[in-house]
Amino acid sequence: MPPLPPPLGRSRRRTDRSFDPALDDIALVEVRAQLIQGRWTRARSLIAETGDDWDRRGHRLVVLAQAAGAAAWAGDWLLAEPESADAVTLVACAAVLGALRGKEPEVLAREACRRAAERAPADPTPWLALLLLARSLGTEEEVTQLFDQVRLRHPEHHHAHHLMAARLAERRPDTGSDPLHEVYDFAAWAAEQAPADSPLAVLPVVAHAERYRALAATGRESTDPEASGHWTGRRARQVMKAAFDWWLEWEHEGHPRRLVDLNFLAHAKLCEGRPAEAAALLGRIGPHATEAPWSYPGRDPQQAFRAARSAALGTA
Repeated sequence: MPPLPPPLGRSRRRTDRSFDPALDDIALVEVRAQLIQGRWTRARSLIAETGDDWDRRGHRLVVLAQAAGAAAWAGDWLLAEPESADAVTLVACAAVLGALRGKEPEVLAREACRRAAERAPADPTPWLALLLLARSLGTEEEVTQLFDQVRLRHPEHHHAHHLMAARLAERRPDTGSDPLHEVYDFAAWAAEQAPADSPLAVLPVVAHAERYRALAATGRESTDPEASGHWTGRRARQVMKAAFDWWLEWEHEGHPRRLVDLNFLAHAKLCEGRPAEAAALLGRIGPHATEAPWSYPGRDPQQAFRAARSAALGTA
């Protein structure tokens, strides 16, 4: 079975505030804490306030669905408000995460997502949940169809593009560092299709990291990213320069998943041997590290991130 997609990764220590999938969404952190205690009314308010900001809605629902007891509390919410599209979508997201952990039947997770999609036809989030499931358990055809459904509703959907890049990067592992691999074409196409200020400009860097993960897992690249030639070739230099230049000009403080991009970009800059540029990015990241890509390939993300900060900033 392929590894789970970001941000679903290794378990985190309860006391560790780093590698929190909520990132810097303070309201989300507070509401998640209340949901864990069974108080779902604040979750209802938060999701209602999010409206049709589809990237933020997907981010918040997936993070809430990861909370301990989320499936049960979302079920209580749905019993209290059976017509709530928000409640049925949270139930669907929780069912998907349960299926990915092997705790819930996959077929029931798919049915929950279909019900959510019927309840809110314009919302890409139920399709994102299905894509999360298919990224690990589905066929290539299904992954493509689900990605198309998400993109039909929100062409720049950030999380969906990351999931697609991760899945595509795992195809044809026997081709080595083939610069014509389809994941690069996909990422370049997505970046070109998006508006100039879209964070999808960083997707080619994400694709490069995901391809490195796939190659290292099959022994075709060094498991030490800084020692791997994957990060120093012509393609890598082009990808990194374009993404870093975009960040300098267009950085979006308000995008709910911008810190995911900054972690990928900081990791790439360190692997490229440019610690000064990585330091600028790490300053923006602060404590909000993400497991991917610091865990690539099979590393301890906390140790890798601490080492990165020490190398770039000269601090422990």
